[in-house]
Amino acid sequence: MSHSRPTLAVYKFSSCDGCQLSILNLEDELLALAEAVDIAYFLEATRAVKEGPYDLAIVEGSITTQHEIERIKEIRQSAKKLIALGTCATSGGIQALRNFADADRYADVVYEHPEYLHYLKTATPVAEHVHVDLELWGCPVNKAQVLDVISSLLNNRQPNLPPYSVCLECKRRNTVCVLVDQAIPCLGPVTQAGCNAICPSMGRGCYGCFGPAREVNTNSLTTILKKMERQPGETARLFRGISGYSPIFQDAADAILEGNKVAK
Repeated sequence: MSHSRPTLAVYKFSSCDGCQLSILNLEDELLALAEAVDIAYFLEATRAVKEGPYDLAIVEGSITTQHEIERIKEIRQSAKKLIALGTCATSGGIQALRNFADADRYADVVYEHPEYLHYLKTATPVAEHVHVDLELWGCPVNKAQVLDVISSLLNNRQPNLPPYSVCLECKRRNTVCVLVDQAIPCLGPVTQAGCNAICPSMGRGCYGCFGPAREVNTNSLTTILKKMERQPGETARLFRGISGYSPIFQDAADAILEGNKVAK
C-alpha cells in the first residue's frame, strides 16, 4: 500500500520575502524536503498549485490589510497545522513601527497618492487573528530551524530550538562582548539565539531580530544600556525595533518612555 506524502503550503503576507528565501536557500536540503513532503502551494518557488486542504501551512509576513485578515482565516481553515514564519509573522516585524505612531502620516510622507492605499492602522502577528501551532522567529529565519519545525510538526514532536540567548552564541564564536568591551548597545542578553550572533561578530550590537529569549530581565539590561546611550532615547528605540511589538520588548520600551516622562 502506498502512502501519500503530507502536503505543504507556503504563503506570503506583508513582508520582504526574506524568510521564504531562507527556505529556498536550503539548497541540497530543499531536495530532501521536496521528497519528504508534497509542496502543494509555494508561489515563490513554483506556479503549480494543488488544491487544499493541506497538512501544514507556513505563513510569512504580518497582517496589515483587511484582505489579509480574511485570507489568513481561510488559510487556517484549510490547514491542519500552521507555522508563523519569521519576525513579521510572529510580532509584526518592522511594519509594526506604525503601531506606535500615526500610519496615515507615514503614508503621506512616503507616497505621492496615499489616497489609493488600503491598509490597517496596525501591523499585527498572525497569532492575533488565528490559532498558530508554532512560531519561528527570525529576520530572516534560521533555515536549519525551518527544517526542524517542519519535521517536528509532521511527526508530532517538540522542535529542538535553542533555549538560550544570543550571548551564548557569541561565546561559542569566541566573539568579544561588544557591550562590555566597546560599550556598544546590544540586545543580545535578552534576545533568543538562532542567528549565530551575526551582528556582534561584525562589531555591531544585537538588534533583537529573533525576539525575546525566555525568562529575560529587560529591566536590568535597560539600566546598563541607558548609561551608554550614544543619542538620547537610543535604548527605547532599540527595544522598539524589529521585534518591538512583542509584549516583552514593548513593555521594556514603554517603561523607559514612561520613566522619561516622570523624570521631566
